[in-house]
Amino acid sequence: MFLTIPTLMTWTRIVAIPLIVGIFYLDISPATKNLTATVMFVVFAATDWLDGYLARKLNQMSSFGAFLDPVADKFLVCASLLVLVDLQRADVFVALIIIGREIAISALREWMAMIGATKSVAVHMIGKVKTSVQMVAIPFLLYDGTLLGNVNTHLWGTWLIWLSAVLTVWSMVYYLQKAIPEIRARAK
Repeated sequence: MFLTIPTLMTWTRIVAIPLIVGIFYLDISPATKNLTATVMFVVFAATDWLDGYLARKLNQMSSFGAFLDPVADKFLVCASLLVLVDLQRADVFVALIIIGREIAISALREWMAMIGATKSVAVHMIGKVKTSVQMVAIPFLLYDGTLLGNVNTHLWGTWLIWLSAVLTVWSMVYYLQKAIPEIRARAK
């Protein structure tokens, strides 16, 4: 199941990373860079929902797809955050919180899988809300302008990315609390 339609869509999120980053190195107007990167991010981020839907609908779910999907999401978010920090549109502290949490929870999930306790760190609603807020904040910050005549995307994006950082910490605490009984049991 390496080359199914859903898995290929997941791969597109990984391929998108150098494209989104590369836009900011082109000799085009800043507004064109911002709009192009925003549209690309939104389109590629939408494949996260679409590949899951198609995997279920076409009965093409696979363990490889289940592994690759969150990896692609994390790569896309982390790369976009690094671009935003470089453009001085996001605080480095926010990026460190979000990227650090992704590394910590990924490591925790890997360890819990090794000991057969994956259910204790299964995806929870708080993680989904955190991801949703990130997926709105990042394109707002990439766009960095006025939308629909009066929506200051930089202001809204900044508020949302900070909210995302708070939700990131909250979700990390939630997952760690769920894992503590297993951690204590293994430490004995």
